[in-house]
Amino acid sequence: MRKVIDRNVVLLGLTSFFTDVSSEMIMKVFPLFLESIGAGGAIIGIVEGVAESVSSLLKIFSGYFSDRFRSRKWFVFIGYTESAITKIFLQFISTPYGAFWIRAIERIGKGIRTSPRDALISSYANEKNRGLYFGFHRALDTFGAVLGPMLGIFILRKFGLSNFKIVFKFALVPAFLAIFIMLFVKEREFKNILKENKGNSKFNLGKRFYFYIFAVTLFTIGNSSDAFITIYAGTFNLSSTIILFMWTINALVYATFSIPLGVLSDRIGRKRAIILGYTIYGISYLGFALTKNASFLYLVFMLYGIYYAFSEGSQKAFVADLVADESARGTAYGIYNFGVGIMALPASLIAGFLYQYIAPKAPFYLGGIVALISSFLIIFV
Repeated sequence: MRKVIDRNVVLLGLTSFFTDVSSEMIMKVFPLFLESIGAGGAIIGIVEGVAESVSSLLKIFSGYFSDRFRSRKWFVFIGYTESAITKIFLQFISTPYGAFWIRAIERIGKGIRTSPRDALISSYANEKNRGLYFGFHRALDTFGAVLGPMLGIFILRKFGLSNFKIVFKFALVPAFLAIFIMLFVKEREFKNILKENKGNSKFNLGKRFYFYIFAVTLFTIGNSSDAFITIYAGTFNLSSTIILFMWTINALVYATFSIPLGVLSDRIGRKRAIILGYTIYGISYLGFALTKNASFLYLVFMLYGIYYAFSEGSQKAFVADLVADESARGTAYGIYNFGVGIMALPASLIAGFLYQYIAPKAPFYLGGIVALISSFLIIFV
């Protein structure tokens, strides 16, 4: 039977597509830019960790208040707008200190929009097509991640391989286009559901949900910023454009498999899909650690893309599976995104310390082992 994807999910997907074109143009060269202005591995870990932690702290509040105010769309719109405006100031950065503040402020927008957006997507879906809907959204989001680095490669080749700030300027165009598309999303009403569940605590979401959050949070300790993969690839004497090309391959694999693996999660169950995804992550991270030549990196980057396709949509769809009350979904996604995001700082600090003071391979050994432990815990959710 032909499956039709809701128009609003398509619009949200396009919003994420253009936002990711912008963000990935920036973020895949940002670690190299930080190194060019004097930041080492530990500093990069601090910048990335604090930025994601700022975002995560807001995700729980934005999700909760989107439930209380009975509105998701405008939280999402404000979040995308804040991030786009902040990107204007990236071209004026000249020190690691300045990069720290701009990156942290830009992540405020992500913190505002993420949980309400996930709850908004779940409101258009049901148990039989959640994997498809979240997979579709991740696919469009990730096709943006494919196009972003490709545009970054073109811009760097045209204007100079170390002219990172010109990339920041071009990235503003898709960022503001995404805001325009978001205006056409129509929110599904859920007032009746709110009235029926008025007496229930929004945080009373069940033991299975909270054990799931524990397993995901543990996994995140070993899931440090992808910035470390970028600078690790640089140790193989690869140019910035080659590294961007590897990330393009990674994103293309992720985008291509997001929809079919999302549909697979609808069929085999979300738990099995997440377990497979975490296992693949563990193997890919151990693969990074064991890499001895640049050619093997292409294979590991592709395998890492399969992990994303298996897990990202399935993890979010599973939240809706565990929390049937739609009026509490904003809060549930807030807790989920908070759990994932709050570990970004310790994860990146640990990875930065291991990378700079132990060995560049050390963060990948840690991430691989923790992922395999987490995949085992998901069995008991």
